[in-house]
Parts: sequence; C-alpha cells; structure tokens
Amino acid sequence: MDTATHMLRTGRRGTLFEFQMAMRDLRHSGERIGLAWSLAWHDVVSRYRGSILGPFWITISMGAMVMGIGYLYSGLFNQPIEEFMPFVALGIVLFVTIAGVLNEGGQTFVNAASMLSQTSLPLFTFVWRTVLRNLIYLGHHVIIVAGVLVWFGVWREAQPFQALVGLALVLVNLAWLCMLLAIGSARFRDVPQIVASVVQIAMLMTPVFWIPGTRFNEAHAVLAANPFYHLLQAVRAPLLGDGVSAFTYMVLVTMALGGWALTFSIFAVTRRRIVHYL
Repeated sequence: MDTATHMLRTGRRGTLFEFQMAMRDLRHSGERIGLAWSLAWHDVVSRYRGSILGPFWITISMGAMVMGIGYLYSGLFNQPIEEFMPFVALGIVLFVTIAGVLNEGGQTFVNAASMLSQTSLPLFTFVWRTVLRNLIYLGHHVIIVAGVLVWFGVWREAQPFQALVGLALVLVNLAWLCMLLAIGSARFRDVPQIVASVVQIAMLMTPVFWIPGTRFNEAHAVLAANPFYHLLQAVRAPLLGDGVSAFTYMVLVTMALGGWALTFSIFAVTRRRIVHYL
C-alpha cells in the first residue's frame, strides 16, 4: 500500500474529511465493479474446481431440497401441491440468497484481510464481491424457479417486471446489511455466530415453509414487523401473480434509506481503523 493511501486510511482530519473519504471509497468501488464481479465469479468457480458439473451442483442440491420439502410439507400441512410447491420453491431460493449475504457478510473483510493490508482497493469493492457472489448463486437457482412456475402453470399470472423492482430493493438493503456486518465482524468476531443464530430463527418465523393464513395475516406482528417477510414478499408475490402491498414497499424503502444512512456514517467513522481490526 502506498504511503499516501495509507495516510488517507489511517489519518484523522475531522468528521467532514472522514465522510469525504468514505464517499471517495464508494465512488471508486463503483468504478471497479468489474473487479468485484471477477472476484465473485472466481469465488464460485474455485469452490467447485475439479468437479465434473462444477457450479451446477448448486442447482442440483437446491432442486432436491425444494422437491423434497415441497412434497413433504404439502402433505403435512394438507396443502394443494400446485399452490404449495411454487410458494415454497420461491421462498427457499430467495431466503437462501438473503441468508447467504448475511452469513457471508460478516467474513467480507476478514477473508480479504491479506488483500486489504497490501493493496489500496476500496473497501466497498469487497462488499459488492459478497453481494454479487450470492447473486450468481441466485442465477443458478433461477432454473429451478422457472421450472416450477412453468410446470404448475403459475407463469401465466407472473409479473416479472414488478419482481425485478422488488429484487432491486432487496439488493439495496442487502448491500448495507453486508457492509454493517462486515464492519462489526472485523471488530467483534462473535458477530457471525450471532447472525447465524438470528437467521436460523428467522427462517422458522418467516413464511418460507408455511403459507400465511387467517390467523397469521399480513397485519399480524409476526409478519408486519418481520423484515425477512417483506424482503421475500417483494419478489415472491409478483412471481406468484399476487400484488405487493404498499406497506411492504414502504418498509423496504425506509429500511434502505435509514440503513444506508446509519451504515455509511459508521463506515465513515471506522474506515481508517478497519485494516487495524483485521
């Protein structure tokens, strides 16, 4: 790392300067988004190096999980398979993506410690790397989602453009969550374990394997106050031919604005110390 960049990362010149340097990091990371994509793609490929099917094992394992849980739980809950399978397939695929970003977010800076200590790459580059890596995994799972929607005829009522809007909101929120967890985990190594526990509980409390009914409708606190539910609903509901409530959009937009304001402020204050935490 050159001396000038080292001083910019570790020197202190006041709050305004810290925010200017944080914005500089964000801007430069945008200029290097291609590098973040290359790093993310390399992570996926290297994970399956030497395998015959390579990354398509992601699709196979996810497909087996969706089929198994879909058929089993439809019988346990006495739900029509043609309604339950698309709901569960979308729920599992989307929740796994969200959980992947959260669980891996805590390791974003820790795993990149050697690169951060030897290069002057923007810190946000490694956040984009984590988000894009899980987006690549989601791309593999699209095959499963498309197959289920076509097989059960749900595709006729699907609203893909509205689902893309929802996906954009999900990614915007996952990005600030990833950065916040990356900072927290760099300083406190207990954070990943806490996040993993929260995600496990959230999977049971969120309608991933069960369909909300009259007792647990959208106004119930279990759903209304559950951010995971709104993240899922923004993408899953349009693909199932249902509308997304204005409340869900309001929650996601509020989360995005408030989350980015909080996270960027924390990043501006801690940016020069992150390398030392590692």
